[in-house]
Amino acid sequence: MRGKFLVFEGIDGSGTSTQTALLQQALQQHGVKCTTTCEPSDGPIGNLIRQIFKGRIKAPHGENPHRPGGDLFDEQMAYLFAADRHDHLYNEIDGVHRLLEKGTTVICTRYFFSSIAYHCASESDFNFVYELNKNFPNPDLIIYLDNPTEESLKRIEARKFKDSYENETKLNQAKNNYRRAIESYTGKVIQIPANDPIKTIHEKILDTTLKLYQ
Repeated sequence: MRGKFLVFEGIDGSGTSTQTALLQQALQQHGVKCTTTCEPSDGPIGNLIRQIFKGRIKAPHGENPHRPGGDLFDEQMAYLFAADRHDHLYNEIDGVHRLLEKGTTVICTRYFFSSIAYHCASESDFNFVYELNKNFPNPDLIIYLDNPTEESLKRIEARKFKDSYENETKLNQAKNNYRRAIESYTGKVIQIPANDPIKTIHEKILDTTLKLYQ
């Protein structure tokens, strides 16, 4: 039987990594063969993205002179994330599609909703990002952890390193864009308040996920 493709989404500091680990452990206890992954991936393009976020590799900034309102950094990130997503799905070593076909459930932290959330500041951006991502397959379930921006900022304050997207302005933009993406999405998605107790969140997620195997 084909594995399930499960995706966690939410602004930085929403607890997606914590809930991913809890879900993997719980599914394994229920006899489900599963693994975890994330975007950006651990592949070559994903590692390039991480180095850009760390400032080790420079990326262009400023307005795109050929697309009014287009931000050069966001555009480059959208292109790179789409390329990384394609490699993440289809590479022949540890690609998500390959694992699913072998019967392994894949739990991924972030997918195409994140590109919509973080790379769009205008209607033109939405059209641009949509075109880059429209052919990627929908997961079996998207789990959106809806966290207040102020709570996320508190949670990420202690991080040793913060990338250029981990600030109030960008998080507010991402939160609004997530709402828009969810409203127009035709696949299966659940929304859970991310400031609920960790155990409560996990139980809701596990209950919904197990129904996919019935």
